[in-house]
Amino acid sequence: MGSVKRKKCKNCKGLFTPNPRNANRQQYCRKPECRKASKAASQQRWFQQPENSNYFRGPANVERVKQWRKANPGYWRRNSKSKINALQDSLNQQHTENKDNNSNFMSSALQDLLISQPAVLIGLIAQLTGFALQEDIAMATRRMRQLGNDILNPHPKGGCHDTKTPHLSQSYPQSP
Repeated sequence: MGSVKRKKCKNCKGLFTPNPRNANRQQYCRKPECRKASKAASQQRWFQQPENSNYFRGPANVERVKQWRKANPGYWRRNSKSKINALQDSLNQQHTENKDNNSNFMSSALQDLLISQPAVLIGLIAQLTGFALQEDIAMATRRMRQLGNDILNPHPKGGCHDTKTPHLSQSYPQSP
């Protein structure tokens, strides 16, 4: 068997010597950030295949997850013993000189965080509603979005939701 040629990593563009047993297929070097890029590319290729697009969706998978969660209650929540608010103890209030600009900065920083981190928003919705299943979160999100649209764009004759009956009181699915 001949020597293995060096290759250019698809992520960092550096030269590396691939594993001789996988030299024809290896496209990324062994650096941790390149291994993460390789895994992300592999997962993306997998999800792009039509037979895999709905792999984790559908009623059969929802029922499987509900049964598992029923058998393993509270697995995704932190144990109350492990909740430590270290910042609460050592945080000293700092006064700012430009109080007028501070409110705009904070609101834009929060908006930037929520826009750039959709997982934060999904986590917040899950925390507020107590749901962990994607379909339950999606239903709650649709209702929240409708309520927000009704508040921002009120209809002259009550629109979709009459102001006398709060539509958020409608029953949500039972959380596990």
